[in-house]
Amino acid sequence: MAVRKKPLEKRKCRGCEGKTGPLDAKAIQRMLREIPDWTLFDGRLRRKFEFVNFHQTMEFVNAIAWLSNLENHHPDLHVSYSACVVDFITHSVAGLTENDFIVAAKIDALLKL
Repeated sequence: MAVRKKPLEKRKCRGCEGKTGPLDAKAIQRMLREIPDWTLFDGRLRRKFEFVNFHQTMEFVNAIAWLSNLENHHPDLHVSYSACVVDFITHSVAGLTENDFIVAAKIDALLKL
């Protein structure tokens, strides 16, 4: 019987600091199915979030900062007046790890609150 893992947003990030390698293409595609609004762009996990105004954008950015610090895994953020592009890549392995997908799923969950 196959063991079913917890949904991504219920998992915790684990330190990698180069201890593990990046995910292979098959694992990336499997995890992308759990976060369908995210795409691969230049080897990174990416999603653009749009808002009504700068205040809402910054509230979102601050929520990401809080969540990322809890998980100790931080995205690259590209912030403008009414949008935020979130990019994930695990720099220590020069590729995507499960941590990137976990925090992306937790960001998606923030929007459901």
